[in-house]
Amino acid sequence: MTYPAAPKAIESVDFRAANIRTGYVYIISNVGSFGEKLVKIGMTRRLDPRERIRELSDASVPFNFDVHALFFSKDAVGIETEMHRRLWNARVNMINSRREFFRATPLEAKAILSQLAGEIQQFEEIPEALEYRQGLKLLSQGAAA
Repeated sequence: MTYPAAPKAIESVDFRAANIRTGYVYIISNVGSFGEKLVKIGMTRRLDPRERIRELSDASVPFNFDVHALFFSKDAVGIETEMHRRLWNARVNMINSRREFFRATPLEAKAILSQLAGEIQQFEEIPEALEYRQGLKLLSQGAAA
């Protein structure tokens, strides 16, 4: 008995094994949850990197994360590791290195990413923080009433 999906699954595993360092490095923030000067720097091998960011924006944080940069690299693992090393003193959790949050602005993180990866084609300095900003507006309107 043969399984039609098996060759495709094996091919997918072979591709991932050959490209284990390939992926997207991302810089994201969540102003409403963590404030202005805190970013998360991570990497994902997913074909749609925004899927990972949506996953991080689940029910455990009150607001969605905003994307400042997504950078595809054949050495995403190395770039992410070096960014974490350079920002070590800005790390929020000094004990658990799997918590990839840093006391830095998106521009500070971008500067390091640019040094390692070259020119970043797309970068958003100011987070949209839509729900957070709408909530602030509602609060200010209520305070004025």
